[in-house]
Amino acid sequence: MTIYEDLERRGLIAQMTHPEEIKRKLENEKVVFYIGFDATADSLHVGHFLQLMVINRMIKAGHTPILLLGTGTTMVGDPTGKTDMRKMLTVDEINYNADRFLEQMNQIVDVSKCIVARNGDWLLKLGYVELLRDVGAHFSVNKMLTAECVKSRFERGLTFLEFNYMIMQSYDFLKLFRDYNCTMELGGDDQWSNIIGGIELVRRLEQKEVQGMTFQLLTTKEGKKMGKTEGGAVWLNPTKTTPYDFFQYWRNVGDDDVIKCLKFLTFIPVEEIEEMERTFEGANINACKERLAYEVTKIVHGEAEAEKALEAARAIFAGKGSSENMPTVSFSEADFAEGKLAVTEALIRAEIAKSKGEGKRLIEQGGITVNDEKITDVFASIERSAFDEGEVILKKGKKIFKKLIVE
Repeated sequence: MTIYEDLERRGLIAQMTHPEEIKRKLENEKVVFYIGFDATADSLHVGHFLQLMVINRMIKAGHTPILLLGTGTTMVGDPTGKTDMRKMLTVDEINYNADRFLEQMNQIVDVSKCIVARNGDWLLKLGYVELLRDVGAHFSVNKMLTAECVKSRFERGLTFLEFNYMIMQSYDFLKLFRDYNCTMELGGDDQWSNIIGGIELVRRLEQKEVQGMTFQLLTTKEGKKMGKTEGGAVWLNPTKTTPYDFFQYWRNVGDDDVIKCLKFLTFIPVEEIEEMERTFEGANINACKERLAYEVTKIVHGEAEAEKALEAARAIFAGKGSSENMPTVSFSEADFAEGKLAVTEALIRAEIAKSKGEGKRLIEQGGITVNDEKITDVFASIERSAFDEGEVILKKGKKIFKKLIVE
């Protein structure tokens, strides 16, 4: 099976500028392509992971990726999908984030087979008037205003700073074409307008045809973006999202999204996933979810962490109580005023609730248990003596478990 057939069969492809040419090149040539990653945080998240899996598939097919770290474009911020302007970061913050990105990428893709570039190396050196004359002259404002990433911001307001983002990303494609003979840009489908801008710029200034291809966004069947929890984003950094919580996120995805995630985010052969899809019912659904969680966790955090998370999850769902691999929250003797610890305080410390008010609402809704006893009193406490046997298990619903200990 060719790389193009694999991408198509997995349902990854969203849009292409030149379908037949892209298919021909991917099947018969060695292509240099790029995907950009703006360094807006100090960790990659699951949306980035989908793009990294595409890069893995392309590397296996013999193509050469350019990992473009957006140390220049992050200075402006992509307005795509945002209702407000992104937080402005300093140069030092952006470079720090980009370094963390590269560390994480190196755990997921073979960076030795990639070209690593930082667009701050050229964008931050461009003169303003030079950019206006050499690049801006080739962009139609009327056309830019029709781009979805621009239209979606009209009601709340789009700054002139953000309006320039498409020009900067387009210039990236031109620069990479000139320096590395990069002839293809890939990305999420929300980048379609920006990719088109780059293709047009290369055509106008170099009289050459380059191509673009976008991939489906990681969304639920209802169209909601995946990778979000009540506690925030699902990060690839284990200190921000533990391997166990990462595993649990995928173990608990909706039934309608399991097969798609298996196709998008794992190396399981597509033929095997299609067979899983044909028998996707009853007990097999849970087996598929467990396989998904294990495979994705193994890719991101390694086999050892995936095994630990799997063992912990099985112990919990089998009703065997605690596991040494369950996420643990430590308390000191000083936390027990008058020999008690408020359940709402335990919820906050365990990052199950963000505030006492939220903790009380969870209790009122009947979703909190301590050692399998449902908590109904919003002022309930956990006695210090409950830890005499070593631990207390705090649960939210059927899927979130935290082990509480006293050290």
